[in-house]
Amino acid sequence: MTRFLPVIALVLLAVAGGAWYLTQPSGNTMVSPAEAQDDAEAPDAGTILPDRVIGDDDAPVTVVVYSSYTCPHCATFHADQYKSLKADYIDTGKVRYVHREVYFDRYALWGGMIANCGGDMRYFGLSGMLYEQQKEWIGSGDGDEILANLRRMGKTAGLSDDDIDACFADQDMATSLVATYQFHAEADGINATPTLVIDGEKHSNMSYNALKDIVEARLAAQ
Repeated sequence: MTRFLPVIALVLLAVAGGAWYLTQPSGNTMVSPAEAQDDAEAPDAGTILPDRVIGDDDAPVTVVVYSSYTCPHCATFHADQYKSLKADYIDTGKVRYVHREVYFDRYALWGGMIANCGGDMRYFGLSGMLYEQQKEWIGSGDGDEILANLRRMGKTAGLSDDDIDACFADQDMATSLVATYQFHAEADGINATPTLVIDGEKHSNMSYNALKDIVEARLAAQ
């Protein structure tokens, strides 16, 4: 997936009925994070949030994956490459895995808000649910339906109605999520998802066998 929306469409947010609504319509124009920032008028640039990481902090190889919750290829990556990588390398202490969210549209941002509202203990569980149930929670693409589906997912993960209401009303978190995406995507030159950065070297989406070959080569070079 190679669409990037203007970041202004994600940072100019308002709360209505306990849910986020964007003040500008979605579009399909690819705009770099740097270009989008030139036009942003958010009152607060947002805090850059810590990375979401699983695996041994001292693992010899670091794999960073840029991924969007509304990207079908990202859902496929999660079901295939990620699951195999986790079993073979992350769980065995050989790979430190960093998941960085990308927001093509407001729905990906809403998903990111739910995942992050779960806190450290719930993040990867909720993130996984968003990929595994992507077709179901996006449904017809109606905003109200998507919000209701995300609410149900949050409750399944143990969040209360009050937790979820507070989550969707948290403008500071939404702004920081977008600022964090923008900061890292600009630094790594991200223009598509999923994109991998393995020990600082950027790669496009690939099969698990190709990914495994790169990881093995990096391990052998240690």
